[in-house]
Amino acid sequence: MWFKNLQVYRLPAPWQVSAEKLEADLAPHAFQPCASLEMQSQGWISPRENGQLVYSVNKQMLILLGTEKKLLPTTVINQVTKIKAAELEEQQGFKPGRKQMKELKEQVTDDLLPRAFSVWRSTWVWIDPVNGWLVVDAGSPAKADEVLKLLFKSIDKLPLETLRVAQSPVAAMTDWLVADEAPGGFTVDQDTELRANTESKATVRYVRHTLDPEDVRRHVAAGKQCTRLAMTWADRISFVLTENLTIKRVAPLDVLKEDSDVTAKNDDERFESDIMLMTGELSKLLGDLVQALGGEVKQGAPLVANA
Repeated sequence: MWFKNLQVYRLPAPWQVSAEKLEADLAPHAFQPCASLEMQSQGWISPRENGQLVYSVNKQMLILLGTEKKLLPTTVINQVTKIKAAELEEQQGFKPGRKQMKELKEQVTDDLLPRAFSVWRSTWVWIDPVNGWLVVDAGSPAKADEVLKLLFKSIDKLPLETLRVAQSPVAAMTDWLVADEAPGGFTVDQDTELRANTESKATVRYVRHTLDPEDVRRHVAAGKQCTRLAMTWADRISFVLTENLTIKRVAPLDVLKEDSDVTAKNDDERFESDIMLMTGELSKLLGDLVQALGGEVKQGAPLVANA
């Protein structure tokens, strides 16, 4: 198992927390299915379906957020409310007022919720207390925020910070393309996006296309900057770096797959082997990427949960 997207945050290195302490912190917020009148429920679930909320191997920890959300489209609520309103009008001889309509809509919602279909998703979190990384496998900051909100509820005074680097990804990626030279240990691949920072937001995308340095320089001279760049680290992991420091489309390459433990006898051993390989490699990648972006800048104030 490999994370596909990385929303990266900082913890103290080392962060003195044990798997047992983390388990105790998460337990009061374990997942409970939606009640009949609930639209959504979130909570921690077991990564290995063995009742344990924290999976720990080689001082690395995984936790898993479960989310159940009921599907009840507004159009359905409005349609049923309209029918009920017509019935009510016939009974009382006049159209329902604004207050009656509000109460009727709430009643319809309560009636439909227990019969609504549910969708389920899970979000992985990797905690590296040795090197001070907390990484959420989410494609957008909004999805990561759901995890952070529950983490702050679960862990008192969680010392979590935003990852800040000396050079913005946009400036760094643009410089690498203009110079036609990737930072040490990295290579530039064939996907990129250049976007103007004007109101027009004019955008040029290269998809599986060799980048012509002169062509890129013309776009940069015209006011465009690089907002997405496909790269490979150490010939081992490919990924796409974005303007907000999200790392997407993470994929181990063949040379890394060959390093995986092919002697694993069962699913548990394979999972353990995969996690040890993934966390070890990604920790090195993150360290090298931070250095490529000019090093880390400490902000001094921890994140707080959003209201």
